[in-house]
Amino acid sequence: MEKSHLLLLDVGNTNTKAGLAGPVPSGSPGPARGGRGLLAAYSLPTDPASTADSLGLDLAALVRHAGVDPGQIEALVVSSVAPSQDGKLREAARRFFGCEARFVPKDLPLPLENRYARPQEVGADRLVTAFAARQLVAEGNLIVIDFGTATTFDVVAGNAYLGGLIGPGVLSSARALATGTAKLPQISLEAVGPEIEVGRSTSASLTQGLVHGFAAMAEGLVVRLSRTLDGPATVLATGGFAPALARVTDCFDRVEPDLLLNGLLLAYGRK
Repeated sequence: MEKSHLLLLDVGNTNTKAGLAGPVPSGSPGPARGGRGLLAAYSLPTDPASTADSLGLDLAALVRHAGVDPGQIEALVVSSVAPSQDGKLREAARRFFGCEARFVPKDLPLPLENRYARPQEVGADRLVTAFAARQLVAEGNLIVIDFGTATTFDVVAGNAYLGGLIGPGVLSSARALATGTAKLPQISLEAVGPEIEVGRSTSASLTQGLVHGFAAMAEGLVVRLSRTLDGPATVLATGGFAPALARVTDCFDRVEPDLLLNGLLLAYGRK
């Protein structure tokens, strides 16, 4: 059986984002290396109690759901900030897919100069996202905002990763606000329009505050970070909440929801 697909994994402490990459027709939009592009994406909880077998079975089921046989997987390409999962993923890759797990940047180095004071402290996810943004925008300064479990701002100048900022995430903020209440009020980020409204219910007040509050945070921090750079910066937004926030602010030059998964695909294509 031809091994023509890749399983891309961004392993966080709370969630694991998975993407399946495979052959795409010539001229298809989006990053592609070796004729492969992102075909499907999934979000799974990261379970510290998982075993190599449970991980392998879950990932094999995910691949089958996307219409691909596990035997077609050439490699698992992984960025991970959850070291307890790494060994289990290597074992699962061999047992359930007959391939290796390749970790970025340990197994697949990235062409970025890491200027963190302690380079090992930077999460692999932040480096992959910065690398992917640099591939999309070849020149100038970059500010990459990832609206995930945390909200991160990463700064790239040339081929150097300068560092950035880490703030609370949208959902973690919503949960913190709801601490001590019977349940989290129902919110719908997609329902928020471009203009702020006075909330007339707890749900509406929370939704308006979260969306417009995080948009204002992005606007303000982009201005402040830009002052530290020599020249203007291109601002890219990614993560699950980026499209909703893009409707209420014009501070993003590009919105790329799957930037990290595409970064893993691009990193594997460099090997």
